[in-house]
Amino acid sequence: MLAGGDVKGPAAPLPSGLILEAGLSSRAKAAIAGAILVLASGSTGLSQVQLAQYATAPQPAEVDTALVVSVDVSNSVDEHRYTLQMEGIAKALEDPKVLDAILTGPRGGILFMMVTWSDRPQIAVPWIKIKSKADAAAAAAKVRKVPRQGGEFTCLAKMLRFVSDKIVTQVPVKAARLVVDVSGDGSDNCNPEEPARVVRDELVEANTVVNGLPILEGREAATLAPWFVENVMGGPGSFVLPAEGYGDFGRAIKQKFVTEISWLSYQPSRYALQPGPRTKSQP
Repeated sequence: MLAGGDVKGPAAPLPSGLILEAGLSSRAKAAIAGAILVLASGSTGLSQVQLAQYATAPQPAEVDTALVVSVDVSNSVDEHRYTLQMEGIAKALEDPKVLDAILTGPRGGILFMMVTWSDRPQIAVPWIKIKSKADAAAAAAKVRKVPRQGGEFTCLAKMLRFVSDKIVTQVPVKAARLVVDVSGDGSDNCNPEEPARVVRDELVEANTVVNGLPILEGREAATLAPWFVENVMGGPGSFVLPAEGYGDFGRAIKQKFVTEISWLSYQPSRYALQPGPRTKSQP
């Protein structure tokens, strides 16, 4: 397992653009408090300045995490491997530890979306809010029903561009944290116009955390995890957690969900590699 840093705590503060557990900024709190005091006193006339402050104050997050799960379905993923991935994600959503992480957060819920990608990416499961066991079961059922997408190549950079342009800019409700979870069994082989790390950096600049789950099976097994660290992982608290083959995917994705959703500090073991929080590509 490879790790980048802590998700929560003074060692790894979350991006400044996110609304944290502490709530709104001091300036926003002051503006809202002022408006409440004026209304409570019976006054009917807020000043233009007060109205403007109230209108532009950041709104509280409705969910703790907006989680985009991005799954490789390229040519190397046969029917059996595809089933292992879909069933692994579905079972993870139903797992008591994952459900506990979802329901015990400050806001008691998350947003979930799944993207499948090969030559091109597509939304396989649109945004769904999970705030109960029934919601999680409904999301798992949708994952199990996703038809297999055709494709030959591993176009990871193109997928990240799609996520950056079409998904993270259109999250339907305010989330305290936005996470993109990328899994795959190979590096980008599409000769992209822009490298994956360039798009990764854009996502990080937009206050998005990108985590990786490389599947160590096949000819790239020995080199894939370091490639994910350099080209996929990004943002405060980001990490890479490998699956040691498709048979290990279910275990890895469950562990990854618990860590991502609960904002726990990722605890590396014998595979530890800690390059530190990443905000820009290395030369």
